[in-house]
Amino acid sequence: MYEVFGIRKEIEELSNKVENELKKYYENVDKICKVNSIKVLDAFQKSNLQESHLSSSTGYGIDEPGRNKIEEIYAHIFKAEDSLVRTQLISGTHALTVTLFALLRPNETLLSITGEPYDTLQTVIGIGKEESKSSLKSYGIKYEQINLVNSEFDIQKITDRLSKNDVKVVEIQRSRGYSTRKSLTIEKIEKIIKEIRKVNKEVIIMLDNCYGEFVQEKEPIEVGADIAVGSLMKNLGAGIATSGAYIVGRKDLIKLCAERLTSPGIGKEIGPSLNQNPLLIKGLFFAPTVVASSVKTAIFASKMLEKLGYDVEPKFDEKRADIVQTIKLGNEHDLVKFCQGIQMGSPIDSSVVPYPGDMGGYDDKVIMAAGTFTQGSTIELSCDGPIREPYIAYMQGGLTYDYGKIGILKAIQHMKK
Repeated sequence: MYEVFGIRKEIEELSNKVENELKKYYENVDKICKVNSIKVLDAFQKSNLQESHLSSSTGYGIDEPGRNKIEEIYAHIFKAEDSLVRTQLISGTHALTVTLFALLRPNETLLSITGEPYDTLQTVIGIGKEESKSSLKSYGIKYEQINLVNSEFDIQKITDRLSKNDVKVVEIQRSRGYSTRKSLTIEKIEKIIKEIRKVNKEVIIMLDNCYGEFVQEKEPIEVGADIAVGSLMKNLGAGIATSGAYIVGRKDLIKLCAERLTSPGIGKEIGPSLNQNPLLIKGLFFAPTVVASSVKTAIFASKMLEKLGYDVEPKFDEKRADIVQTIKLGNEHDLVKFCQGIQMGSPIDSSVVPYPGDMGGYDDKVIMAAGTFTQGSTIELSCDGPIREPYIAYMQGGLTYDYGKIGILKAIQHMKK
C-alpha cells in the first residue's frame, strides 16, 4: 500500500500487525475524545457563540466582542474564573514568562516541584547557562526546585518547604520537556495539590499545561490549580490556529497577567484579533479530535519502535498525560536520521534535510524536524531532540492518525536504511 513512499514490505507488515494489537487502546482514546468534544460544544453553546463573533478588529481592538467571547469559552472549558487568549502571546514560553513576571515580585520565591523546567524557561528564570539581564533572577526573584523521585512528587520535601509560608508561586510542569522523567497525569497533580493545601492555602499553584490539553478528561484548574498556561501551537490550536497562547485561572491572577501583557490599567481591554478569531475558534472546535489523533500516533510509534528493540516512554499500554513520545536512540546518528525521516514524511518541506544547530534558549545543539503548515506547530507531526546523551527523540503531534503513521514509517525506513 505504501510503495509510493518507498516503505519496505517488511516494515508495512509489522505496521499492520501492530495496528491490530492496538485496537483496544485506540478505543480508549476515542472515549476521551468524546468527553472532550462534548465539553467544547457545551462551552460554545452555553457561551452563545454567534457568527458575529467571528469578525475581527484592528488597531487597539478595544473591548472586542469576538475576542471576549473566545476567552469566555476557554474559561468555561477549563472551569476557570477567567482567561487570557491572545495571538499577542506568541508561544508557550512567552505565556509562561508573562505569567511568572505578573505573579512574582523582587525577593519573592518561585518553587518548581518538578525539578528543572524546560530549557527555554531556564533562561527566563535565570538558571541556564545562557545569562540574561532580563531574567527573573536579574529582578531579584529567588528560585528553588525540588526534584521528582522516580517520576513521582517528593511529597514530604514539598510539604515541609511550603509549610514555612514564604514561597509565592509553585510551578508544576506537566510534560517532561527534554528530560527522561515521565509526564504527569491529572491524578498525580490532583494528589499533590491536595497535599500542598493541607500546609499552605495561600501559595499560587501554576501549571505549565503544554502538550497536555484534552489528553485526559480533566484539566488542572478542575483539580485545584490556580492558573494554567499553554500554547495554541500545540493541542488547542489543532493545527488551525496560526499563533497564540492561553492563560486560564483565578480572575485576580488573570488580571495581573493581562496587565503584564499590555499595561497597568488597560489589561484585557485592548488587543486586536487581526482576523484570527475564526482560526482560534475552529482550532478549539477540532482540538479534541486532533489530540486523539496525536495520542494514537504516539501509541503506534511506541509499539513500533519497541518491537524494533528501542527503549520508549511511555510504553504503548501506559496511561497518557500528554502527546509526547520519546524514543531513546542511543547515538547521534540514529537521532538525526529518525528526525530527518519524520521531515521526509511531512506534507511541507519534505525535501528539506534538517541538521543539528544552535537555537536561542537551548544550551545544546538541537535537531528539529517539522514539515508543518504553521511554523513551530508541534500538534502537527514533529520530532526534535538535543544532541546530548542518551540521544532521545521527542516526537509529538499528528493532525490525523494516518498521516502520523506514514511519517513514523518513513522515519523508521530512513533510520534503518
